[in-house]
Amino acid sequence: MRDTPAEWGQLPRELAREITDCGFFPQLVADSVALGLGDERVDEYLVHHEATFAHEGISRHLSVLVLTPTRLIVSHTDENTDDPAGATAISSTESVPLRLLGAVALTRVAANPERFGTSSSQVVETWLTLSWETMRRIDLEPATCGDPTCEADHGFTGSDVGEDMVVRMSSAADGAENVARLVRFGTALQQKVR
Repeated sequence: MRDTPAEWGQLPRELAREITDCGFFPQLVADSVALGLGDERVDEYLVHHEATFAHEGISRHLSVLVLTPTRLIVSHTDENTDDPAGATAISSTESVPLRLLGAVALTRVAANPERFGTSSSQVVETWLTLSWETMRRIDLEPATCGDPTCEADHGFTGSDVGEDMVVRMSSAADGAENVARLVRFGTALQQKVR
């Protein structure tokens, strides 16, 4: 493992090391997390590095979730695929007071569920779904009456939904240790939300 810079001292050593080991703009990511964290204590954290495949190529995304006694800090860093030179990255940090968190859903996929609790059964995939009222998404589309020959204007129909965040990890892609960390993080978050 690589050493972490001394200025990351406010981040727990293990968190700083995981950010560094991802190799994805570690100083920018750590600085973003540290700015959001301030002097608050870290109770639990999660680092999720993923690649997104598109027609234009592969882009990387790193999410760092930090649970403190009062907040959930969510940091996202992306390669800026709109920059033709590829010389920029976008990093944002959101601080969500725990009182604003809505549902926290933890879904586990177990192999050999009939033997759960033994060494021959393990959790092989986990999803953590979070919702809070900070952001909302409105999806609109033209309304229709069902008559394929109708040319009347029926206005619009749509939905207004809270923006959710979903983190998915699997043993095959992320390793069993990261799946277990996601379960620990999700469980700790569920226990803090009231």
